[in-house]
Amino acid sequence: MTSSVVRVLLCDDHAVIRAGLRALLSSTEGIDVVGEAASGEESLTMAAALRPDVVLMDLQLGPGMDGVAATRALTGGQTDPAAASASASVAEDGPAVLVLTMFDTDADIARAVEAGATGYLLKAEQPERLFAAIQDAAAGRTALSGSIADRVLSRLRSPAPALTARERDILARLGEGLGNREIARSLFLSEATVKTHLGRIYTKLGVHTRAGAVAAANRERLLP
Repeated sequence: MTSSVVRVLLCDDHAVIRAGLRALLSSTEGIDVVGEAASGEESLTMAAALRPDVVLMDLQLGPGMDGVAATRALTGGQTDPAAASASASVAEDGPAVLVLTMFDTDADIARAVEAGATGYLLKAEQPERLFAAIQDAAAGRTALSGSIADRVLSRLRSPAPALTARERDILARLGEGLGNREIARSLFLSEATVKTHLGRIYTKLGVHTRAGAVAAANRERLLP
């Protein structure tokens, strides 16, 4: 950051939300909204041109690059060659990315943090918390909603068992409505093996039925 004023780029696919954020932030001393992007791709182009200190990033951005992919590109974690040229001029001295979203599943939080997000806030936060989080992000400090911080600490203390690649394959087909025999055929497994994997999946997700497993997978965004 080169001055006491934090330069902020908004990225949200809803024009009304961007307008509300701009009005809110523009009335705050020490914060200057330098631009608005309606997509992940547009956020890369605008960040390269405007050089903001902080990008306020939504996760769900409609068709195209989502907020996690855009965050990865902005922070230098981009591994997709197709997007590398668009992000190269940004990532070397890129902005901090502060996620501002309605989604608070463990999977969303993990994906955003792994992509390089400096902070993760929910849109239900009080304005004062958002202002402080922007300042923290610009200074390189982590900013998390209170409920998010509690869950991160809880997960670190008692990590949930991770699903194996095979269990994820089976869970995905479960989400498509396939029966055990169909799942077995599609994955070249025996029905007995599928049943064994399903039992492990139920245990890890804390459910007892196929419907419960699909509901938990949707809640934790585990399905493709």
